[in-house]
Amino acid sequence: MAKIFQVTARAGMTRVVEPVARGLLRAGVSPNAVTVTGTLGVLVGALGFGARGDLVAGALIVTVFALTDLLDGTMARMSGGSTRFGAFLDSSMDRVADSAVFGAVAYWLATEGNHAGVAAALLCLAAGGLVSYVKARAEGLGMTCNVGIAERTERLLIVGVGGLLTGLGVDLALPIALWLLAAVSIFTVGQRMRHVYRQAQLVGQE
Repeated sequence: MAKIFQVTARAGMTRVVEPVARGLLRAGVSPNAVTVTGTLGVLVGALGFGARGDLVAGALIVTVFALTDLLDGTMARMSGGSTRFGAFLDSSMDRVADSAVFGAVAYWLATEGNHAGVAAALLCLAAGGLVSYVKARAEGLGMTCNVGIAERTERLLIVGVGGLLTGLGVDLALPIALWLLAAVSIFTVGQRMRHVYRQAQLVGQE
């Protein structure tokens, strides 16, 4: 299944990221340090700006630091591959960052009295966590689960665009983006569960 953020776009970003990754490695910066720095940046953007209603600054900061997902992965590959702890840290920090983003969005919408938006933000948080859990659980059982219309990058882009447009005066953009994101996240969970079920059928373990 093709993803929203197409492979060609990811490849283009990788060409930009690779020189930065090489420079950081030469300077002695580890991929794990980049992972933690990226998460801290997302926390600043989400909690320091987004939760206060400064949606333009919050969306831009979160987007910039969320792209460290590409940077630390590229650095790990260049330095000989990701370690087990590095993979664990990256996944854990992703959950921290996602919680901050959607928690901040829900908080701000609550202060605005937008209860439907709050519900959408909480649904996105729950569904996004389930998307990641289904993949991790499948891989822990020895199966693959790299499918779905909206992975983490796509989800952050959708909420980021919604926050940016709302900050620029398009009031309904963020709630619409959240409901759209909730829908594609739930759909992605279904895609992944179906994919795992088919693999289990092949080995007679359904």
